[in-house]
Amino acid sequence: MKAFILEGGTEPTDLVLSERPTPIPGDGYVLVKNHSIGLNPVDWKVLGRIGARADKIPGCDGAGIVVAVGPGQSADLLGKRVAYHTHLIRDGSFAEYTTVATRALMSIPDELDFSSAAAVPCPALTAWLAAAKLPRRPGSMILVSGAGGSVGHYLVQFLAQTGCRVTTVSHTRHHARLRSLGSADCLSDASQAAAGMYHAVIDSVGETVAAALTPCLRANGHIIAIQGRFAAWPSPPFAQCWSMHEVALGALHVHGDDRDWAELIVAGNEILTKLADGRLVGETLVPEDFGALPQHLAALKERSFSGKAIIEMDHIHD
Repeated sequence: MKAFILEGGTEPTDLVLSERPTPIPGDGYVLVKNHSIGLNPVDWKVLGRIGARADKIPGCDGAGIVVAVGPGQSADLLGKRVAYHTHLIRDGSFAEYTTVATRALMSIPDELDFSSAAAVPCPALTAWLAAAKLPRRPGSMILVSGAGGSVGHYLVQFLAQTGCRVTTVSHTRHHARLRSLGSADCLSDASQAAAGMYHAVIDSVGETVAAALTPCLRANGHIIAIQGRFAAWPSPPFAQCWSMHEVALGALHVHGDDRDWAELIVAGNEILTKLADGRLVGETLVPEDFGALPQHLAALKERSFSGKAIIEMDHIHD
């Protein structure tokens, strides 16, 4: 099979298209023939760092068809249209074929195309995990920082659809889209957020911004960090009594059990169904062919376009 590997360096353009043996799925795994690949910031952030080896295939998100099953796996999975998120340590989605844990497979509705499905796993499931940290209180005031990205795109919808009043912080170019998704108020700078107003702050920028936003919390509020945790807790004991939460989808590959994955996949299947029937709005897709993957990932790193970066594989399989 054709696959991109990192032979040296740490940049997306250091990825090299190579020939690799098509993998054979082991116990608890299936083989997916990829039709689309979703590109995410984590894909360039980890190059040369996590699980680095000369023949490592990067990539965490993909969508395709199950073409082989490992020992003990049901033959009923063959031919199933699936989307998935893989463990960063294992060979990933930047290839014609990927072995995927059976418990990590999400079912793609017939009405949804592969590219739309491949755009979902990393950002939408991260957003779902973040929203799941919060008490269910319709009318809660929630501040979402760094809302212009893929995670924010889904997070705003999840929160607004459960009755929360969402305020977003992002570049002004995202404001019209975020309002259409359910943001009640759009700010262009975190300094504009009012003190003591929000039941929760969800930040996807970094720990410095997250810490700076804690004064915006009400007593007994929640701070949810997606991109980093605090070096020191920014509130004295028994003062505002804030709660801190971390979100890291990849951690489930190491620490999650079958019950955790079953819950996550139920959520993922529901997200895909809602995208198919219009109850959720997907991102605008920006597709490229498989051969342009390194350049497309580099453009994502440089933020030289708006929308969701997708790699389409169908011409490879023709």
